[in-house]
Amino acid sequence: MPDRTAARLMQTTTRLKPLAERVETCTAGAARLLVLPTPVRSIVSFRGSFKTYPDFAAGTDLVQDLAVQLLDKGTRRRDRFAIAEVLENRGVELDFHTDGLWVRFSGRALRDDLPEVIPILTEQLREPLFDPGEFEKAKAHLAASLERSRESTAAQASAALARRLYPRAHPNYRPDPADDLARLAALTVDDVRAFHARHFGANDLTIVFVGDVDPGTVEALVREGPGAWTPAAVQAPFAERGRAASPGRTVVPMPDKENVDVRMGHPLPVRRQDPAFIPLYVANYILGGNFSARLMSTVRDEMGLTYGIYSTLYGVTTEYEGHWQVDVTLSRENVERGVEATLAEVRRFVEAGVTREELDEKKTTITGRFKVDLATTGGLAANLLRNAERGFDVGYLDRFPGEVEALTLAQVNEAVQAYFDPGRFHIALAGSLPD
Repeated sequence: MPDRTAARLMQTTTRLKPLAERVETCTAGAARLLVLPTPVRSIVSFRGSFKTYPDFAAGTDLVQDLAVQLLDKGTRRRDRFAIAEVLENRGVELDFHTDGLWVRFSGRALRDDLPEVIPILTEQLREPLFDPGEFEKAKAHLAASLERSRESTAAQASAALARRLYPRAHPNYRPDPADDLARLAALTVDDVRAFHARHFGANDLTIVFVGDVDPGTVEALVREGPGAWTPAAVQAPFAERGRAASPGRTVVPMPDKENVDVRMGHPLPVRRQDPAFIPLYVANYILGGNFSARLMSTVRDEMGLTYGIYSTLYGVTTEYEGHWQVDVTLSRENVERGVEATLAEVRRFVEAGVTREELDEKKTTITGRFKVDLATTGGLAANLLRNAERGFDVGYLDRFPGEVEALTLAQVNEAVQAYFDPGRFHIALAGSLPD
């Protein structure tokens, strides 16, 4: 989106009443419904999600990936071509994807087309065809994706770090791609059908509509469609915390690679709803959140050791803990020097803390980005859904910028001292390391 358009939309958003006063919330059968009418004409964006609880310890999240890939490949009532004709003739977008415990869907349509689109969405979610021929194509597509992961130094380093930090039953655990390929080869279309029957249902089903939308109309459509779904009975348990293992190093040798990807991190005993999360989020942004962050300014710009270096709070949710991670890509010649320089900068950050100038700058960046994210119907729908999945009230989206602005220097540095410890870093390296 052009900057001027985003800025204009952001100004419009800022002038409107708080979201808590504009979003209508109700239930439609088994679905929780959030509806936000906006001044945009004719267009409606929608987002939705439900929990599936795959058994991560048994690797059934791989079956879930296949099931989601097949949702738009036909239903028991009409084949993929009949569905495509309806959607393409109306310019409708419908997408499905999976993320750990959740299956999510998104779409964009004209207001007048919703009575035809929502029933198709309902069929795709509840009555997928799972055609054996399409299953083999999806299986081949997923196998190709896993093969690409085997050749990616970044993917291999990230997965190796995740295996050091989490037990197999944690949603943030990442199997070795070779193990996933072996499991994939043994799967059948009946496995996918059985997983769908046992795990897909209206568990925490939430749907958000934003745009030129009438709340009464979509409430009726959802009540007769996805809202008529029953919750699934199977809810596999999952691990909520990382492993309590001593720091160590994993090397994934990959011949003939020009670069070495390095991942450093340790478990973070914090969830998204904890008071420490926002101070840690802002502190991490100061360290490695964007191109003007400390790691980029020192290790990249001043020392010239890398093209890319970042840090993040990875996989922290309201239901399970995640970890603090630093990513850096290095040439073979600079691996050890780059690792030491990165660790030294992180240690300085933790020991000295952030400055008032850094805090003020990143507060402006973070709150500005947040407001821009709310400047489109799609952005509003995505944020409303994410907020609902976390169990937060709608008003949290109104309060979030104020909570960031209200942070004090002492709060941020106390959080850094309490939770960030480079001495606990696990390190994973993938690539062609020097002899």
